[in-house]
Amino acid sequence: MEFYTYRLPNGIRGIHRQVKGAVAHCALVVDAGSRDERTDEYGLAHFTEHAFFKGTQRRRAWQVNCRLENLGGELNAFTTKEDTTIHATTLRSDFPKAAELIADVAFRSVYPDRELEREKEVIADEINTYKDSPADMIYDTFEDMLFAGSELGHNILGRKAALMRYDGDAIRRFTARTHTTDRMVFASIGNIPARQAEAVAMRCFGGEPATERGFARSVPAATEPFRKTVCRHTHQTHCIVGCRACGIGDGRRLPLALVVNILGGPSANSLLNTTIREKHGLSYNIEASYTPYSDAGIVAIYFSSDHHNAARCIELVEEQLHRLRTQPLTARRLSMAKKQFVAQLAISSENNESYMLGAGKSLLVHDEVDTMKEVYAKIRALTAEQLMEAAAETFSGTSRLVWGGE
Repeated sequence: MEFYTYRLPNGIRGIHRQVKGAVAHCALVVDAGSRDERTDEYGLAHFTEHAFFKGTQRRRAWQVNCRLENLGGELNAFTTKEDTTIHATTLRSDFPKAAELIADVAFRSVYPDRELEREKEVIADEINTYKDSPADMIYDTFEDMLFAGSELGHNILGRKAALMRYDGDAIRRFTARTHTTDRMVFASIGNIPARQAEAVAMRCFGGEPATERGFARSVPAATEPFRKTVCRHTHQTHCIVGCRACGIGDGRRLPLALVVNILGGPSANSLLNTTIREKHGLSYNIEASYTPYSDAGIVAIYFSSDHHNAARCIELVEEQLHRLRTQPLTARRLSMAKKQFVAQLAISSENNESYMLGAGKSLLVHDEVDTMKEVYAKIRALTAEQLMEAAAETFSGTSRLVWGGE
């Protein structure tokens, strides 16, 4: 049995995998992110993630931060557009302490004013750092445009002016509405028997009252493809070519993921890397990514280049997209692509923490988790026609955002 799943009386679901090793990982995955913010709450989900570490009913901020670090472990968190995750890594023997600390910050944080005001300055600095990185900022700008008018169409960090207005009451209202037990998963992995992991979860999380979400997310409305060039004083031109794509629950997700991996995945022999970097020497950094959300997704091809090479790079990108839409892969190329994709997934699954986080997210969204063998079998069953169909449906109308200027 690869995974052991359970459900606590208050609706929190759990998933555990027992593996050999001295280290244990655990995380509380909450189905609430920047997408669930109201228009006057932009940036609040991310601010809430930071505020979790600023003190609880039982601990001061320094006690939260030192609880696991004094034992050689660590506690951290991150926010995405659709979820917030609090995660910890410890020695196996300290797993109960890690679970208890996660429960404490998730359910008993007090958000003291002095600590929040200090943290606002930290986040403001984070926003400034982000603005100084065009390679990061262009992604959010492109996604804002692609999902214009949707809850997905604003960045996670928010704006400094709005951030300064938020206080503990704003956080409590947001978490009461979005951090409900029916939308939580406690995931764990380590050399701990499954029943023992469930008992720890029950002891740490089972006493919380059951809560249910009272709203539903709106499906993003369709948007027209766009072409936009922005003059910015950067050393290079930065560009994203991309489009809307299918969501997590769509049957086309796996063939599209393979197509994107062939196009511009991490391997040096990806189509874009071999064409634009190796053959023509036009760009040092070019990549393609596919980000699926619960009911939509985005494929983004990013590159940076000298200003005078940008137009040629775009032309070559569009040529590769056209080829994937109209020409099926040869049997040899398809077989190689499948083997490469399976190997990448197998290697990434060796990272127990990322494997646990993926399983927790899958249980949160699908209420089930495919084993790696099941995933590999699905990949091996894909046909060249399925890949070409996924490419044709996705890349039929791409959008483009270019940042550059002398």
